[in-house]
Amino acid sequence: MKKTFLLIAVLILTGACAAPPPASREAAPPAASPAAVAMTEADAIAKEKAVWETIKNKDWDAFGNMLADDQMEVTPEGVNDKAASIASVKKFEPTEVVFSDWKFLSIDKDAFIVIYTANTKGKYDGKEFKPLSARASSAWVKRAGKWLAIYHQECEVKPPMTMPPSKVAKATASPTPTPAAAPVTGSDPGANDRIVWDLFKAKNYDAFASLLASDLIEVEPDAVYDKAGAVKGVSMFDASKAVLSDFKSVNLDDDAALTTYTVKGDGTPDAALGVRHSSIWVKRDGKWLGLFHHGGTTVVKPAPAASPKDTPAQPATTPAKKA
Repeated sequence: MKKTFLLIAVLILTGACAAPPPASREAAPPAASPAAVAMTEADAIAKEKAVWETIKNKDWDAFGNMLADDQMEVTPEGVNDKAASIASVKKFEPTEVVFSDWKFLSIDKDAFIVIYTANTKGKYDGKEFKPLSARASSAWVKRAGKWLAIYHQECEVKPPMTMPPSKVAKATASPTPTPAAAPVTGSDPGANDRIVWDLFKAKNYDAFASLLASDLIEVEPDAVYDKAGAVKGVSMFDASKAVLSDFKSVNLDDDAALTTYTVKGDGTPDAALGVRHSSIWVKRDGKWLGLFHHGGTTVVKPAPAASPKDTPAQPATTPAKKA
């Protein structure tokens, strides 16, 4: 089995809230969210790149000092805490990292998200891996006046998923009429995502759209989507048999929270293996709305410790990075 590497820079690497359809267009988010912007895009990108520099320089103390104590790194093998992230990054030796497609999203004055593509070459655990390309997301929070990386996830870049016409028709048929009142979301991000998946199962996409912020960004293996693309994407798969598990959540601040979980049976190619998803919910004008989602991180079992005669497997995604 392939050994998945973690992309390593502000929250290490890295599964799919339904891969959006190939017809959906990749779209850049608005230049600024309604929330107060306390961080510029240029400064946010600089902070993310600085984490990668600590890894290149093998400065593990500096790397650890850039992570929040409650940091979470979503990888194919599992969800790492800060200690596990630091331990895993020590095995990663990048020789070349090329960034592109940067996007910046302000959560509020004390938190932001950066999204980008990283093309990486190097070694993992002493063995060279073939060039890898991944879509990466990192969230940062301001704690005691210092900006710290609290979340990172990656998924391998893949071409748009095509679904047989019969499955597309089945997924989009007989939508449930929009209820008089939209479901009520709250400060528990895990509960909010369960509400969202119940709406997917009911094919109630209008209600789903009502729970999203206008500047929502969704990251999937094939593209990065705006709100319209995300809503169109979920209408192209059958979530009737989806099972959610392994929820873990963390508060970013009083008005923003993140949850990560695993989905099986969502009708996508990796449904049997399971896919890791993460969402960030924010409170705006008294209502909790979905602002960010990252899917497409396919679950894999951690590789067993290799014996001296074993040859390490090729990673499935880019070497891990921390955000």
